[in-house]
Amino acid sequence: ALLNLLLTGRASPHVFNGTVLFGEDGQPLERPLQGILTRSDVGYLHWSREQMDRCTLPQVGSMLKTPRFPVWVCSINSSYSVLFSLNHSLLSDWRMEHLFQLYFYNGQLTQKTTATLTIDTHSHHWEASFQDSDPDPEKKFPSLEMTIRTKWEGAAIKWNGTTPFY
Repeated sequence: ALLNLLLTGRASPHVFNGTVLFGEDGQPLERPLQGILTRSDVGYLHWSREQMDRCTLPQVGSMLKTPRFPVWVCSINSSYSVLFSLNHSLLSDWRMEHLFQLYFYNGQLTQKTTATLTIDTHSHHWEASFQDSDPDPEKKFPSLEMTIRTKWEGAAIKWNGTTPFY
């Protein structure tokens, strides 16, 4: 709720869009669940290996995934970081989302400079290499890449000389 208060001005305990009136069983909830009601200025992306393994990864709604400005607070395996673009049109013109750069900073001592990532949403070459014997995506793709793919599903991510953060 605190993170949503900072991002949206409203202390909602959920990151999905809107209000949920019915449970998974189709029965009305005693108390509706309140999510995010409007687009925020700064977005939010979430990835957790532990939650993924338990199938409890929260579904962040489009109101947080597509903020007014191309800046996202990221929660990656319980650590916070920031992902941003210098292209202000990134989220307002769908053509800009084909090939673009994102910058990542996590504040850790091991990260000496901001990482520059190139995101390609039309090249799906990573899926072919994913089809081998090990089903664990994190052994192949860093958590940051998995986080980015919660917004841009299937995106190919180039690290541009930076050693990937696993």
